[in-house]
Amino acid sequence: MSERRDVTQSSAGPGERERATGTELFRLRPRRIRLVCWVSAILLVVVFALVATTLTGPTGNGYGTFQRGDQFAMIGLGILFALGTLLFTRPRVEADARGVRVRNIIGSYELPWEVVRGVRFDRGAPWAALELYDDDLLPVVALQAADKQLAVDGVRALRRLHREHLAALAERAAGQRPV
Repeated sequence: MSERRDVTQSSAGPGERERATGTELFRLRPRRIRLVCWVSAILLVVVFALVATTLTGPTGNGYGTFQRGDQFAMIGLGILFALGTLLFTRPRVEADARGVRVRNIIGSYELPWEVVRGVRFDRGAPWAALELYDDDLLPVVALQAADKQLAVDGVRALRRLHREHLAALAERAAGQRPV
């Protein structure tokens, strides 16, 4: 049984990878968007709570009045919008010798390396993508251009794992051919 070592942002720094005995696990989550989303979510709740506290008395025409339920509804809306904002903190990419697992804002994918043709990070693209053999492109939102060097190191790590898998396949194929 081989040992698997998790490598996360807090322990590995840029590149998010480390050799372990037998297997290597690469894991990365975007930094900048997570920070922006958490700050935005907190601000949304605070703003909606402040608006809720000012909702008192009659409405503009005087035909209706704001009541306690309206205030709670405003706070509830702030919480719902904050939770919606926090969906953008969901992206993650994990890879090892077996394949790559991509979790985007909506949807998750687990792909063996055999279906991946390459890892792309085109100039001007907001995030990286996996190029598949069926000519599809699977976005990898966790590797965002906004994270600059972290994203570049992540793409390099994915490419290296992909190359290692291709080399292992070629080795196995060469070992099976009769001489």
